[in-house]
Amino acid sequence: MKVFVSEVQKYWPKLEASLGHSFQDKALLTEALTHRSFANEYQVENLPDNERLEFLGDAVLDLVTSEYLMATLPEAPEGQLTRIRAEVVSMPGLARIASSLDIGSAMLLGKGEERSGGREKSSLLADAVEALIGAVFTDGGFDAAKAVVLPLFVPMLEEASKVEGQDFKSRLQEMLQASQRALPLYKVADAFGPDHERIFLVEVILDDTVISSGQGRTKKSAEQAAAELALVALSEET
Repeated sequence: MKVFVSEVQKYWPKLEASLGHSFQDKALLTEALTHRSFANEYQVENLPDNERLEFLGDAVLDLVTSEYLMATLPEAPEGQLTRIRAEVVSMPGLARIASSLDIGSAMLLGKGEERSGGREKSSLLADAVEALIGAVFTDGGFDAAKAVVLPLFVPMLEEASKVEGQDFKSRLQEMLQASQRALPLYKVADAFGPDHERIFLVEVILDDTVISSGQGRTKKSAEQAAAELALVALSEET
């Protein structure tokens, strides 16, 4: 076990350098990088896994990213801020960060988890990122955590903010163009209600197939609602 641990630990100084934080308490770094499979398998005395730090890091990450979005998007409504944060602080987003930091190589994993490709599992890597943020917060406080989080997450937050600012029809068109598919058609399938409260039902047609439909008080708003649902449907396909 000692040989295995020393082999993994050689990645830790580089990880600290990439984070921009040198741990005063190295035990916190060890804890953040210890998966429960390792702790359970080797039963090293006083060696906790990273789940508690993950819990803390999740809260710290939400706070730091929320504060950033509030400051940089002062006119954005709560719903928009929530969507931007959720897109970035998600398993795929966290896994991207983990990959850029090579966290997989630095983790202490049990033999079974190692054999099953644990160093490349998105869920495991995402949890490790949150645990590291929790460890930095515990080691150095909120300012230290903020100094680590912002350089890593701001590019993704900015990217998500730009996408969120676009309308759903534009986003749907861009998605289809990127995958070299035909552009959608919008068809008013129905209109009902009194003249002063008219409701339009619009369908999105792709490759001669209705993939979604949306309602609105105007044709434009119904098209936007239908395009939003089409984005969801196409995302679920992939």
